[in-house]
Amino acid sequence: MASASDIGVSAAINVLTAIAFLLAFAFLRLQPINDRVYFPKWYLRGMRDSPISSGAAVQKFVNLDVRSYFKFLNWMPAALKMPQDELINHAGLDSVVYLRIYLTGLKIFVPITILAFAVLVPVNWTNDTLESMKVVFTPIDKLSISNIPNGSKRFIAHLAMAYFITFWTCYVLMREYEIVTKMRLRFLAAEKRRPDQFTVLVRNIPPDPDESISELVEHFFLVNHPDHYLRHQVVYNANKLADLVEKKKKMRNWLDYYQLKYERNPSERPTTKTGFLGCFGSKVDAIDYYKSEIEKIGKEEAEERKKVMKDPKSVVPAAFVSFRSRWGAAVCAQTQQTSNPTIWLTEWAPEPRDVYWNNLSIPFVSLTIRRLIIAVAFFFLNFFYFIPIGMVQSLANIEGIEKALPFLKPLIEVRSIKSFIQGFLPGIALKIFLILLPTILMFMSKFEGLISQSSLERRSASKYYIFLFFSVFLGSIITGSALEQLKTFLHQSANDIPRIIGVSIPMKATFFITYVMVDGWTGIAGEILRLKPLIFFHLKNSFLVKTEKDREEAMDPGSICFDSTEPRIQLYFLLGLVYAAVTPFLLPFILVFFGFAYVVYRHQIINVYNQRYESGAQFWPSVHGRILIALTVSQLTLLGLLSTKDLEEAVPALLVLPVLTFWFYKYCKHRYEPAFVRNPLQEAMRKDTLERAREPNFDLKAYLANSYLHPVFKGDDEDDKYSLVDDDGWMGEEVIVPTKRHSRRTTPAQSKQEGSDTLSVPETVHER
Repeated sequence: MASASDIGVSAAINVLTAIAFLLAFAFLRLQPINDRVYFPKWYLRGMRDSPISSGAAVQKFVNLDVRSYFKFLNWMPAALKMPQDELINHAGLDSVVYLRIYLTGLKIFVPITILAFAVLVPVNWTNDTLESMKVVFTPIDKLSISNIPNGSKRFIAHLAMAYFITFWTCYVLMREYEIVTKMRLRFLAAEKRRPDQFTVLVRNIPPDPDESISELVEHFFLVNHPDHYLRHQVVYNANKLADLVEKKKKMRNWLDYYQLKYERNPSERPTTKTGFLGCFGSKVDAIDYYKSEIEKIGKEEAEERKKVMKDPKSVVPAAFVSFRSRWGAAVCAQTQQTSNPTIWLTEWAPEPRDVYWNNLSIPFVSLTIRRLIIAVAFFFLNFFYFIPIGMVQSLANIEGIEKALPFLKPLIEVRSIKSFIQGFLPGIALKIFLILLPTILMFMSKFEGLISQSSLERRSASKYYIFLFFSVFLGSIITGSALEQLKTFLHQSANDIPRIIGVSIPMKATFFITYVMVDGWTGIAGEILRLKPLIFFHLKNSFLVKTEKDREEAMDPGSICFDSTEPRIQLYFLLGLVYAAVTPFLLPFILVFFGFAYVVYRHQIINVYNQRYESGAQFWPSVHGRILIALTVSQLTLLGLLSTKDLEEAVPALLVLPVLTFWFYKYCKHRYEPAFVRNPLQEAMRKDTLERAREPNFDLKAYLANSYLHPVFKGDDEDDKYSLVDDDGWMGEEVIVPTKRHSRRTTPAQSKQEGSDTLSVPETVHER
């Protein structure tokens, strides 16, 4: 268990490391050679010129302006200067609402921290309960609820604090939900024309023996949406073709590398090995080898492309259907298409940049089985991760280390080493164990079959949060408390064990303090330093970059990793809310994280991250719900603690809070969440009317032509080169829908007999 001095050592290490990272960033970002690493967003938008292209030779690489080094902290006020509306135009609504998560944390925890230190800290400190209980504790634990004797009237302060935390958190969340909802609606109303506003994804299209998928889709929507259907794009299983295209691209990169190497040293032809990673196999001429490989892959690609275009089995029973208006798309996306709710399933299409094409080829009927497999796998992943969590907790227990490795006892007992082990090592060890987890969870989400990058990130974030809650939060508390109080457990009766656990849970605050400093302080400082992208950019720039397009790809920073960063923020909400009334000493560390992270990520969003898609802040309901889960857990935790303190009369008073929190969740869900799920028909009609008035001759069909064509069929200059659907426009008032169908069982049309309740197919049928 970390003592006050151990926490001090950890704080010193993390603060010095964070300052070193910030100073390194302040120096590196001023160097012209690193300009594309720290300001890539402006380059990708064509709004910044490279300082390397002009000036003296030395000035192209090193900043010789001494005065600029005295302003090394000017990035902080610059990051806060951009107004919100300008930031939305610059970075998108998703990025701005992501920043509001940090602001929400500050709004919730600043008043709670002030009140907790003004009321609870004096109430907790002025007791000597822990000294009389013969349990392992530190001076920090005397600031917790564990230091108050059983049955004391001082628990009224904690009860009142729980009510304040609940009502204040709910008030802030309701205000933020209202603000974000208004921002979303205003953003959607002001948003420029986009293909996804007119397009619906249709899945689980039933097979028909007489018509192809394309013909079936056209027929269905001409009959059922005759006034609004415009065109469609069937979905092709082009995953193998996409793999070949990507493989050829990698081969071209290697060919470019070796050609550049040969140009620099013409006296020696570069060589490579044909085996694994170029390290095994026979040695061959690298340039000739990669040229032959590219030629071979090119032939395979041409054959696969021809197969996809001509083989009916390559067509997936799904299609992107576009409409003449947003209103028509909204009606289709938000209604049931047939009496059978399992076929012709419609949903809003993701924007083209957001589509995850690999999963569109997965049969719809297999999705349920895939999700069941992942649910089982995720359960076992959580279960087996308790092993490394237990190892991390053992690092925080000096006695356990000395018992397992007795030969290290003289070294461990050295004061500075002991403080390092207990105050710093557990936090950094836990962070190391979690490094690969987001990648594993993203793979699991992709296996489930989600069809957009945004939904993949939201699903991965949900899994990551569940993992952090059970394996990190509960796992650390259970394993850590058991290890620290093992001797006490063994010498107490079974009836006293719940009481000992109740006392031990608040004491794990010291472990979480070390983790917050490692991940929330040093980790955020490492985020702005961007050491890994810095190294990778210069390596690519030296060996692979030949054209300006290559340089853009080398410096492309990607978007914010929402699937890993948002759950980490939620862990801080959980820790802050749980320990606010239990061990308030944790709260200042949480506040530093929220404030520091807000400034850093605002800078990164302005200058670095280039969001790959725009969902209109669809993730906010999940953020809101997870904070309320943390609030409920804090209420139940305090309820459990007080029940071990011979204060049963407080239980009914605390039971009211989870009920109120659940009612608040349901209220917000019904009041605000529909704006994030459905598009109002009134707004759709308003935008359609305005656009028709402003641009009466706009060719919407040409605009949507290849928006949802698989990227492997799009040429660089000829977007229509591989257009696979011939959907000549239907412009007349009367439409005869041709069909090859010989049955009246599907897609009926209303009888022309006035007042008739029977259904019939159109009278005029032409065979194609």
